[in-house]
Amino acid sequence: MKDNVGPVIFEIARSEIDYTFQRPEEYTCAVTAAAIKVGYKGCLFLQGDHFQVNAKKYASDPDKEVQKVKDLIWEAIEAGFYNIDIDTSTLVDLSKPTVAEQQKINCGLAAELTTMIRDLEPAGMTISVGGEIGEVGGKNSTVEELRAFMAGYLEELGKSGENMKGISKISVQTGTTHGGVPLPDGTIAKVKLDFDTLEKLSAVAKAEFDLSGAVQHGASTLPNEAFDRFPTTGTAEIHLATGFQNMIYDSTHMPDALRDQIYQYIKTELIREKKDTDTEEQFIYKTRKKGFGPFKKELWHLPQGVLKSIGAELENQFTFLFGKLNVKNTSDIVAKYIKPADIPLRIPESLRA
Repeated sequence: MKDNVGPVIFEIARSEIDYTFQRPEEYTCAVTAAAIKVGYKGCLFLQGDHFQVNAKKYASDPDKEVQKVKDLIWEAIEAGFYNIDIDTSTLVDLSKPTVAEQQKINCGLAAELTTMIRDLEPAGMTISVGGEIGEVGGKNSTVEELRAFMAGYLEELGKSGENMKGISKISVQTGTTHGGVPLPDGTIAKVKLDFDTLEKLSAVAKAEFDLSGAVQHGASTLPNEAFDRFPTTGTAEIHLATGFQNMIYDSTHMPDALRDQIYQYIKTELIREKKDTDTEEQFIYKTRKKGFGPFKKELWHLPQGVLKSIGAELENQFTFLFGKLNVKNTSDIVAKYIKPADIPLRIPESLRA
């Protein structure tokens, strides 16, 4: 509100739903309640991010794993999520001889899930769907992969026999990893992000396939001076999460006792996730995001002074990023292009009584 920012998406991924103990319905309630509390007026964009097919589980039982993603999509749409990012890039098989064959399962499943989303979307609403060609943390994506994916995806989508709207954005890999790469002392390694590739992918996505451009995941731990390059490269969307989680844990206002309690929980309950090569600092850094769920109540009920102080730190970083990303004074863009639809949401069973 202070910076008059319009296009901001509140997202929660399949993995985040699990480790923060927040189903889509609860996430919708939390974001909406926050908007009401501060007097915000306008659109709220809720997104299911990385609704991802787990490659190992797919290999052992593909039908069961795909059904889990379909069930989650249904649950999210019923909760008011009208942006769904499909992530079947985990099934890209780089051992295949051609790029088209490597992307084949990704194309087919992305089209199948898109068709399901179109069947479920409410009247008067076109859900924004995203696809993905390269798993974040893997090898960098290429223009050839983008073209191969889109050709296969559109061919599969066309088999529905309808003029169905496809994806509107494409997630790519350009050198980042979710959460960054922790060094032995717990600090984060510097990342060399390939902005040239990002720019080429965005340009091809727009010019050849009428998409909004490429989506950059895992950006929040990049150095601050990198962020003003995203607007100049035509990036459509940037995902920020871990940097803000880090600010909460590392804040001088975070009660030491609660932080220690969370870290002790991690060292005892999650010790199986520690790799032999991890230092304790690396292990805690990579795992502490999983403390948000078990200690959700304690975090919700932190003293008001603590919440206000940590909130001010987060707000300062958001304001900085809004400036770097060139989204200040953009609320008129949303008002111009987004026409709100009156869609009644189901009352949660837990509130019916």
